[in-house]
Amino acid sequence: MSVTPPDPPSTDAADNSQEMSLIEHLLELRNRLLKMVLAVALCFAVIYLWANELYLFVAGPLLELLPVGQTMIATDITSTFFAPLKLALVLAVFAAIPVILYQIWSFIAPGLYAHEKRLAFPLLATSVALFYLGAAFAYFVVFPLVFSFFTAIGPEGIVELPDIASYLSFVLKMFFAFGVAFEIPIATILLILTGITTPRELAAKRPYVVVACFIIGMLLTPPDIISQTLLAVPMWLLFELGILFGYLAQRRAPATDSAEANEPQ
Repeated sequence: MSVTPPDPPSTDAADNSQEMSLIEHLLELRNRLLKMVLAVALCFAVIYLWANELYLFVAGPLLELLPVGQTMIATDITSTFFAPLKLALVLAVFAAIPVILYQIWSFIAPGLYAHEKRLAFPLLATSVALFYLGAAFAYFVVFPLVFSFFTAIGPEGIVELPDIASYLSFVLKMFFAFGVAFEIPIATILLILTGITTPRELAAKRPYVVVACFIIGMLLTPPDIISQTLLAVPMWLLFELGILFGYLAQRRAPATDSAEANEPQ
């Protein structure tokens, strides 16, 4: 008497299992995104209470250099409302960056290996600190030099009345440019740790990197040699710092960590 073997699991059941797994991931992603939006909204609600004062603080490096009796103006009737509002929103995103990166980390961490987890969180924390450091460098070092240059070279007899909306667009662009530029060490270390390149290969490309730094400085800053140099030189120094830390990371990497790397946590 023959026994009929049981039917194999249907492909529909497997598809449903995979579909449920995908839905769970999408729900998790939605929850993480909602927490990010909530963090930005809470920061904005607090920051907007001092939006006008914060705008005056951001405009401080220029206001201090204007002649006595001259100030900034609003050429658009809505600028007095939307300029501080825009600044408050951007600052809210900047302030919520730690929460945003933590939510991203919490979403991707379950799929990382143990050695990747040990590296990812310090790199995320360092990238946040470097971005803030770049924005602070732009405000305290670059802005006074750039604005003193522009206010000094103007023709005599010309009254300088900067528009508040144009000024805000300019400083936000500079904040973003210097914040991203200060992420170069993180990008360099990641390229080295992932095996895409080596510190020795990056060092050999140093002349090209220096030229690229000045080209980027020319594209991201106003057309004056001061601001271009103030962006290009830190980018080059940060590249060298990334190579140095890349050497250190390679030396400290355990030689017998391959077994752990092959076991997902």
